[in-house]
Amino acid sequence: MASSLLRRGVSLARTTAAASPSTAARLVAARPHASEAEAQKVEPKARPTTDVKTFQIYRWNPDNPSKPQLQDFQIDLKECGPMVLDALIKIKNEMDPSLTFRRSCREGICGSCAMNIDGCNGLACLTKIPESSAGPTMITPLPHMFVIKDLVVDMTNFYNQYKSIEPWLKRKSPPENPGKEILQSKKDRAKLDGMYECILCACCSTSCPSYWWNPESYLGPAALLHANRWISDSRDEYTKERLDAVNDEFKLYRCHTILNCARACPKGLNPGKQIQNIKGLQMSGPAA
Repeated sequence: MASSLLRRGVSLARTTAAASPSTAARLVAARPHASEAEAQKVEPKARPTTDVKTFQIYRWNPDNPSKPQLQDFQIDLKECGPMVLDALIKIKNEMDPSLTFRRSCREGICGSCAMNIDGCNGLACLTKIPESSAGPTMITPLPHMFVIKDLVVDMTNFYNQYKSIEPWLKRKSPPENPGKEILQSKKDRAKLDGMYECILCACCSTSCPSYWWNPESYLGPAALLHANRWISDSRDEYTKERLDAVNDEFKLYRCHTILNCARACPKGLNPGKQIQNIKGLQMSGPAA
């Protein structure tokens, strides 16, 4: 009886192995002396693959003023740094030296490499390259700005607006200690947080529809943020004059608080909040 049951068990195991290829494969893999060919059938060798990413870059040359176009570049991400700026530098060094863009610190401090990446303003040095499976990455200049060449835009109007708010300390009374710095309390110094960090990259202003529509008259989020920075500075003695200077239908009140500026700021600042503070001071008057 025992011998009959044993034969039936062996027969059933053979039938199951023949009917189920996966079970047979596991049995072959379990054998200590399986051949190399059999092992390859169980687990094929991994093939080396490349992680290629397509970058669509805005191109326009004033020396050849044809219509702007998007040019595709293919980059193996395994041979490139992790940031969009790394890809741009690789393209310029190895593929097309005529590609033109601004860059300097590579640390999110200078604001030079501001551009539009996949529809969002940001710094190329702080923006990670999306995974290759996400499709092509499109890189264009900051929107609604005059293009000088490729990704370089004319910042003249932006800097003139910044200059117009007189971004420096202004005093009426003579210094108590000539040659010495003017001190302020820690509490007063804390009021400047969220404003002094601005690096004037123009990501916020060029993401603002009001700035697109009125670039010559509306100061824009960046300039107004810096205006509030000096209005809020306890050491400055021209608060009223500064408020009067921006109290204009277009300079200040073109802001409709949609907060595109806060979303676009690579430093995590909120220019819209600072603009609201200026509006509040215009209504109530500066604190004594």
